[in-house]
Amino acid sequence: MAIGTNGKGSAGGTAPRCIALVGPFGSGKTSLMEALLARTDKVARQGTVAEGNTVGDASPEARAHNMSVEINIADADYLGDRFVFVDCPGSVEFLSEMDGAIGGVDLAVVVAEDDERKVPALQLILKALEARAIPRVLFLNKIDKSTRRVRDVLNVLQPASAAPLVLRQIPIWEDGQATGFIDLALERAHVYHEKEESTQIDMSDEDRAREHEARFTMLEHLADHDDDLMEALLEDIVPDRDLVFADLVKEVQDGLICPVFFGSAEHGNGVSRLLKALRHEVPTVDLLGTRVLGDQSKASLQVIKTMHTQHGGKLSIARILDGQVSDGDNLFLNGGDEVKISGLFSVFGQTASKIATAGKGDLVALGRLDDVQTGDLLTQEAGSLKGEFVPEQRSPVLATAIAATQRKDEVRLSAALAKLLEEDRALTVSQNQTTAETVLAGQGEMHLRVAQERLAGKYGLDVSSATPHVPYSETIRTSTKVRGRHKKQSGGHGQFGDVVLEISPLPRGEGIQFSDTITGGVVPKQYIPSVRDGVNDALTRGPLGFPVVDVAVCLTDGSYHSVDSSDQAFKMAGVLAIREGLPDCKPVLLEPIHKVVISCPNDATARVNAIVSQRRGQLLGFDARPNWPGWDEVQALMPEAEIGDLIIELRSATAGVASYTDEFDHMAELTGKAAEQALQKSGKQAA
Repeated sequence: MAIGTNGKGSAGGTAPRCIALVGPFGSGKTSLMEALLARTDKVARQGTVAEGNTVGDASPEARAHNMSVEINIADADYLGDRFVFVDCPGSVEFLSEMDGAIGGVDLAVVVAEDDERKVPALQLILKALEARAIPRVLFLNKIDKSTRRVRDVLNVLQPASAAPLVLRQIPIWEDGQATGFIDLALERAHVYHEKEESTQIDMSDEDRAREHEARFTMLEHLADHDDDLMEALLEDIVPDRDLVFADLVKEVQDGLICPVFFGSAEHGNGVSRLLKALRHEVPTVDLLGTRVLGDQSKASLQVIKTMHTQHGGKLSIARILDGQVSDGDNLFLNGGDEVKISGLFSVFGQTASKIATAGKGDLVALGRLDDVQTGDLLTQEAGSLKGEFVPEQRSPVLATAIAATQRKDEVRLSAALAKLLEEDRALTVSQNQTTAETVLAGQGEMHLRVAQERLAGKYGLDVSSATPHVPYSETIRTSTKVRGRHKKQSGGHGQFGDVVLEISPLPRGEGIQFSDTITGGVVPKQYIPSVRDGVNDALTRGPLGFPVVDVAVCLTDGSYHSVDSSDQAFKMAGVLAIREGLPDCKPVLLEPIHKVVISCPNDATARVNAIVSQRRGQLLGFDARPNWPGWDEVQALMPEAEIGDLIIELRSATAGVASYTDEFDHMAELTGKAAEQALQKSGKQAA
């Protein structure tokens, strides 16, 4: 989300409602935001994703890949009410953007379409909203392309939602095309007009009969949570319209139902009806404040996004839950640390406009709060608050080893990576000490590609990337006894160290153990630590070229020279003994084995099991994923070498929605052709 400033704009007026636009990849969220902005006259002409002229998805990375890769923010006024829309990426690789954003919204519009292949992806998004108790409505987009009855589409989508999907409209059909809609709450029919507001029409007798039936179904859902309405329905009493709307508002806010609207964002159909529903049914920021703060009333701000701009420095996007803030104000972190606002901005697309003050409900950018992170709660009064929103931390599923192509850029790369991690909590950076690599890990191929593009575009860094090396090690199978003698004469004092070592294998996971049984001073005590240092140095690279583990080394004998012996001489003697003795101990390669838990829709479980087996995995079993209807969890032990690009194959087999977590379990012997391939791939040769 690259932001530039133009120095214009101000905040004020009534408290806006903040609405997240979420949904599976390609469902039309960016198009819907563009349609909402066009309908509210915020933009003169509705742009399209294909033409690359939308307010959202305007960053270089989004334009290059024709997809949302970060949140996009825009505000609009409609019939005297103010709204802030937060368009969130739908790709599973960028859902962490949504995780942060929903911490500061009043309601989510879930954009879906008539495509049963996207139901698992829809469930991923709805689960995140349900876990945070975010009120939500569903906008069934691309109704002009749907070939099924809306009720049939809802039957397909319903398994993705824990709350009932309740129709608020039914379509008016003409020659198999949806030409308008009937509002079930207002009992009014409207006909669509291309990119204009619909107009009210009279209902035909057939449509009125359909409306009565559909309205009764809607009222039955509402009556499940309202005894008065249930009594009215049982007695065939027409319920008061105000009661119906009151129930709709309450049950949406409580997450008991998910109302369903429909239309075509591309053609601007159904947009006005959606806006009118948002006016009346979206809760105020007070409800969000209660979710975050409970019964506390301190003025506060919730940080939903962190970003670094090329010229303006760090910006923290925050929703003001209560109170008013001004440029230069001091704020307090949840733990009590004090920070100062250095620049206050409103955000619209790629532009940040400087403002003097902002009030309750506003979504603003706060400048240069170096110690503030996404998810932090800021207050205007010192003292710790109990409430806090912590975005979900998604486990990385794909990694790449990166390095600056020019040595002089290594320090700049470290600084740039630190900023990327602040902006994107789904990225991780680690230093693999065994392979001496900097490893960048994320949510998939595109996620890592975009991160590298930002390093190049925003920070001017040329980086190389490669598949990370697997941290193999090696051990031994048999014991040996070996003498190591270091003797060198070069004028003056020479060098002399002589040791006898017993080398033997240890059980897996025991590491390296060094001991001595020296008696009679054949090796003076002051030199024994040097022997141990030499042993440890030699074990960093064994006969196969990898660190040696699970080995016991015992110093049993040796000799010294009163003049020529030294710490360095005995250290070299230890090195020589290990190097000579290890090849006689039947060295064997060890590979890291991880325990992997794969989450997938249950219709793909058999395919996932096959993938695991093909990658030398040991299946431990599978079971239903807790609280995820229609999903399984497959548990397995897998070599780390086979996990590297596992996510690519898993997502190919699961319509792009599978994920996994893994943790190191143990080291296991690797022999035969697999070992030869590992050695060849790692470029290692026997010592």
